[in-house]
Amino acid sequence: MQVALRPVHDSDLPVFFRQLNDPESLRMAAFTPVDPADRQSFDAHWRRLRASADVHARTVLLDGDVVGNAAVYGVPGEREVTYWVDRAYWGRGVATAALHALLSEVPERPLYARAAADNTGSLRVLDHCGFRETARVEQYAPARGEEIEEVVLRLEG
Repeated sequence: MQVALRPVHDSDLPVFFRQLNDPESLRMAAFTPVDPADRQSFDAHWRRLRASADVHARTVLLDGDVVGNAAVYGVPGEREVTYWVDRAYWGRGVATAALHALLSEVPERPLYARAAADNTGSLRVLDHCGFRETARVEQYAPARGEEIEEVVLRLEG
């Protein structure tokens, strides 16, 4: 199993859109677009990400196939990581390998991450990559239609 990152290509976007609209993945991610099925908003979001000098977005490849995306975004001192891996590959170390690769491409620290408190898989990925919990907050989760507990994590230098 070889996990690699590369810049996002236009041809990756239909895969990302399909992944974003998987009901189980949406529930687990929790903090998603209000209407993930809105393709125009999705495309506009990715145009902004790819055009921004403040965003380091990558496609996650597994043995050459597109299986997700990962990014660092935000203002210096408050930059966050985000990642999304197709549910078919959960539990196989793909997200951990992708996040490790992303962190090696973006050496600045600190970096932050956020995850639903019940998203044990994502919290495990973040722990394996060195992130440590700094806070818990209640936030509205569009994918769940309610306020849920969110864990805030930090990666030091």
